[in-house]
Amino acid sequence: MLSPTLIQEITQLHADFCSALADSTRLILLYALADGPRNVSELTEQLELPQPTVSRHLKILRERGMVTATRQGMTVQYSLTDERIIQALDILRAIMRDRIQYHASLIAA
Repeated sequence: MLSPTLIQEITQLHADFCSALADSTRLILLYALADGPRNVSELTEQLELPQPTVSRHLKILRERGMVTATRQGMTVQYSLTDERIIQALDILRAIMRDRIQYHASLIAA
């Protein structure tokens, strides 16, 4: 039987993180911020996305506690709140690659 604590943590995980990670644009933004803090203009240019799109997704990531916003003069710098976010995403990507390879091997067989 699952403990009430585990169930509560999973519910919170889903509410805070899974919903934030459910959009590929937000995943790409997190990876862009893995290299260091960026402002909206830098992210817009780097990712070739419209500024309102970048701002909207950054707002969601900030609300979910995945990025922080720090005012520096006239701009706001965004950065990851925890580098382990990228480590977790890398693990999920590795699992996905392994599953793709497994399915490819079944098709080839």
